[in-house]
Amino acid sequence: MEKAIRAVEAQQAKVKARSAPWMVGEQLKDMIRREPGIAELIAQDLTAGGMSLTAAEKKINSFADKHRTGNFACVTPVEAETILRGYFGLPAAAGMQAPSVSSADSSLPEGAGTGDAGKAVIDLADFF
Repeated sequence: MEKAIRAVEAQQAKVKARSAPWMVGEQLKDMIRREPGIAELIAQDLTAGGMSLTAAEKKINSFADKHRTGNFACVTPVEAETILRGYFGLPAAAGMQAPSVSSADSSLPEGAGTGDAGKAVIDLADFF
């Protein structure tokens, strides 16, 4: 896990702090801490795989551009994570709700928007 976080931080050092690629690194570190099983793949991709935080950010930015409303564009954390998982070839997170996007949206990885999207994590009726 530490190797992956160091690889992310090494790439973050090459960009301006708090820039979009730097923030991608922060989201990746959060994912690594939450799911240590993905750490090795991310470390390999960032060190020897030719992948970068900047390229991953461009994927997220492309999605935002395609979903722009006037002068406003937004990508939710779940959408960004789905895009990052596709970019790095990571499996879907257990219990992660997929974003509500069209399956025809080519900026998301294949299979995004499917899966456990309709599955309730907490059923409020259980509390009544």
